[in-house]
Amino acid sequence: MSNKRKIVESVPNYSEGTNGKVVEAIVDEIRQTPKTRIVDIQYDSDYNRAVITFVGEPEAVLQANIAASKKALELIDMTKHKGQHPRIGATDVVPFIPAQNVTMEECDALAKRYAEAMVDLGVPIYLYEESATKPERKNIDNIRVGDYEGLRKTIETNPDHKPDFGPAKFHPKGGATVTGARMALVCLNINLGTTNVKVAKRVARRVHLASGGLVNIKAMGTAIEGKDYVQVGISNVNYKKTPMYRQLELVRIEAARYGVSVVGTELVGPIPLESALNSLEYYLQLVNPKHLKEENLIEHYFDF
Repeated sequence: MSNKRKIVESVPNYSEGTNGKVVEAIVDEIRQTPKTRIVDIQYDSDYNRAVITFVGEPEAVLQANIAASKKALELIDMTKHKGQHPRIGATDVVPFIPAQNVTMEECDALAKRYAEAMVDLGVPIYLYEESATKPERKNIDNIRVGDYEGLRKTIETNPDHKPDFGPAKFHPKGGATVTGARMALVCLNINLGTTNVKVAKRVARRVHLASGGLVNIKAMGTAIEGKDYVQVGISNVNYKKTPMYRQLELVRIEAARYGVSVVGTELVGPIPLESALNSLEYYLQLVNPKHLKEENLIEHYFDF
């Protein structure tokens, strides 16, 4: 395998977490695309969301995402969707991430080609992160304002919410999709030893950037059905500037105010090894952190 091979990562999110057959049908569209490899599949009924991580050569990743989004539009009906995670569409978000020998600009071009391909389906497309056409659209929260339930009003009556591609018209079944180039996202769910979801929501608010929390951090408090804990779900858009240990320790501090402790954590999908190593360095209190090195540990995912 040449070390000059171009590899793109993508982590499309679909608004389906209860029907495994639907998720598998969408994933099959990716799996059947040559020169791609599935890295991780996660979905659950609490968030009612599927998160698929895959890698491949740039053109292959683009075509796999187009095929999977078409299948999602066919099988998912947003008029019937309920879930705790913010969302606006059947295919909610499709990021293109530089993985090997690929620039952010190349991923931006892929995102725009994906958006152009979706226009014929009648689904409004928004660009975010490094592809954003407006400063406020860099943050996906500003695009998802009102969620799917408020999409008709925002898209048809607010000129500032006109999509970047496709019609400025509500698509009841498919909603809208967000796409763009971005760096790797680190998603960490932190479990709190209580069933009181109000505690999780209060802790999440103090961690979330928009309410005075940590830079690069988005957080939400969630009840988990059938479990003896609640969850603070965290998305970190820049793990290099805001390492995982910092968000975990702040959650511990804030939860302790309510007499609650952290009882476990869950990663949503694979993460860059660097994001784990910088927290390992902190917890081990290493005098010589240069001994932590990343040496081709995920290279096998690129061998297809």
